[in-house]
Amino acid sequence: MKIIGNIIWLVFGGIIIAVQYFVGSLVLIITIVGIPFGIQTLKMASLALWPFGRTTHVHERASGCLYIIMNVLWLLTGGIWIAVSHLFFGLLLCITIIGIPFGMQHFKLAGIALSPFGRDLVYG
Repeated sequence: MKIIGNIIWLVFGGIIIAVQYFVGSLVLIITIVGIPFGIQTLKMASLALWPFGRTTHVHERASGCLYIIMNVLWLLTGGIWIAVSHLFFGLLLCITIIGIPFGMQHFKLAGIALSPFGRDLVYG
């Protein structure tokens, strides 16, 4: 079921979201200051490309000062807008019964867009 969900996700817009994250990460990685943010958008691009059967896990070390500062900077410089767009598309997809699983994936991406630092992708 995960493979079918991921293929449908890719066909109906998941590839577009993943490409947008990937292009954004390349733009961020060009600058030295943006490298940590580019790595986080690469993580989100990977999750946006194949979201079913994957989740994120918050590390114990994620409560450190550096992670908090980087998450606040991320939130102020665009993370909030990414999360709002995922929430909008999630609500739009949850209107129909067929779209609920895809809306839930957008809600998962919105949570990651709010605080990507200190999280790792987990399969399973």
